[in-house]
Amino acid sequence: MDTTVFSTDVTDLPAATRPEVIELGDGDELHVRPGPVAQRLGDHTVRMLGYNGSIPGPTLRVRQGSEVVVHVTNGTDLDTTVHWHGLRLENRFDGVPHETQAPIPPGGEFTYRIQFPDPGLYWYHPHIREDVTQELGLYGSILVEPTEPAYWPPAHRDVVLTLDDLLLEDGVIAPFSRTETNYAAMGRYGNVMLTGGETAPAFRARTGEVVRLWLTNTANSRVFRVTVPGARMKLVGGDSGRVEHEQFVDDVVLAPSERGVVDVLFDRPGEFALEHHTPNRTHRLAAITVTGEVAEPSLADQFEVLRTAPELAEERAGLGRWLAAPPDKTLAIVAEMDDPGAPAAAGPAIYACPMHPEVVSDEPGRCPECGMKLMATAPAGATPGHGMRHGQGVEHGHDMGHAHHHGSSTADGIEWEDEMAETNRATTAETMRWKLLDRTTGRDVLPVDWRFTAGQRVKIRLVNEMDSDHPMHHPFHIHGAGRFLVLTRDGVPEPNLVWKDTVLIPTGQTVDILLDVTNPGLWMAHCHIAEHLHSGMMFSFTVDRATTS
Repeated sequence: MDTTVFSTDVTDLPAATRPEVIELGDGDELHVRPGPVAQRLGDHTVRMLGYNGSIPGPTLRVRQGSEVVVHVTNGTDLDTTVHWHGLRLENRFDGVPHETQAPIPPGGEFTYRIQFPDPGLYWYHPHIREDVTQELGLYGSILVEPTEPAYWPPAHRDVVLTLDDLLLEDGVIAPFSRTETNYAAMGRYGNVMLTGGETAPAFRARTGEVVRLWLTNTANSRVFRVTVPGARMKLVGGDSGRVEHEQFVDDVVLAPSERGVVDVLFDRPGEFALEHHTPNRTHRLAAITVTGEVAEPSLADQFEVLRTAPELAEERAGLGRWLAAPPDKTLAIVAEMDDPGAPAAAGPAIYACPMHPEVVSDEPGRCPECGMKLMATAPAGATPGHGMRHGQGVEHGHDMGHAHHHGSSTADGIEWEDEMAETNRATTAETMRWKLLDRTTGRDVLPVDWRFTAGQRVKIRLVNEMDSDHPMHHPFHIHGAGRFLVLTRDGVPEPNLVWKDTVLIPTGQTVDILLDVTNPGLWMAHCHIAEHLHSGMMFSFTVDRATTS
């Protein structure tokens, strides 16, 4: 047995079950146990992890303003915690190892006291080796029901779904090292799509039914563009509650850890599908059969109404000064990537882009197609292959600005697929260093050392730097210190506000956010591509209690 990687053996493991829905009242207690399970994926049975034996874990339904107690017993073979993603809770229960709690050892226990101040869709997952444990199935959804009766528009039914992918090789999940995180360049992309933990789920709906989809992207790296061709979709909510303006949409884009709440009207019987669309591919996520039975009561007229959230309209009215103000903090995202093929001694070599191998050069530089660092691919004296663009347009300096030309796999500044799989697989936290640099003063400062006060609002500028060894998209997540509004993208005001804890920053883009700081403590902020977190793309900041006079 190879002890350097996590086991893939399914012998004597219990079969994974479907997640139950657990309704919790104020003061209720819940017992949660992560542990190994055997999950059937198509023709293969693979070793995964589940909370209480299911993938995803139980869906928790709670009332806004309530508090519950969760007892966690670690049934896995490595340390764990549970992070309650998106919830503004007491800092000591946030689930960050060595900062808010000691890790829970195998067989150990920890008790969390969880508050739910905001309506919306949240989720829970580990915060130790989440590149492994979250990828193997340790995630579950939390639906917080609002105290305001008409907070959401009417719908016939709720369907809570997680969206994920897994990398299978020869019938087993591609191995994970016990000692290091690989796929550090882009994160681990899978070749099998999972919707609610299943490879080919099938749902039924009635003609005229309005189905509310509560969607969470639990993937390590993949961005999903979700659509239901032939049905009508209305965006009604995001990370932390409803959107400012309900709007009809063709699809919804979700980066890792982002959530979307979408109402889907099936106005005719027939066969439909939940799909993930990329520029080059269509991935089928679920089959939907709409029967001839008519849903009652009819919600067709209500579906046509596009409502405005008054609390967000009020926020909009007060944003003028924040839009005009300079940022209080500026954070830049930069990658440093070692070149394992670089010649040991000075001399000629051939350099190529791992994502665009037709781009080659006689000297180091950057790819004009994607901005990535060119890597040494051949020894001195070798000849570029047929059809290669030898040295044409290669950037030899570091001033590429925003002149970023995306290929079809990186349209809109998003890397929809892993186009450099072998290079990506070989990168680790040792050879790929993702950095968050504090540029507030105009200089690069590392580590980031920020301090705020509860009750403060902070404008933060997030710069996804093109002057980087591997420019790509990043989902930036802030733990429960507060929640934020996206102000602008490349200086253009955000047209539809929603409270968020994660924002997708496409390649080369600058995003301004307004963080509403509410909870004191030591809080983490990081990229929610799991492999980037483990390669250094994180920091922690302090929120002090407000002083009273």
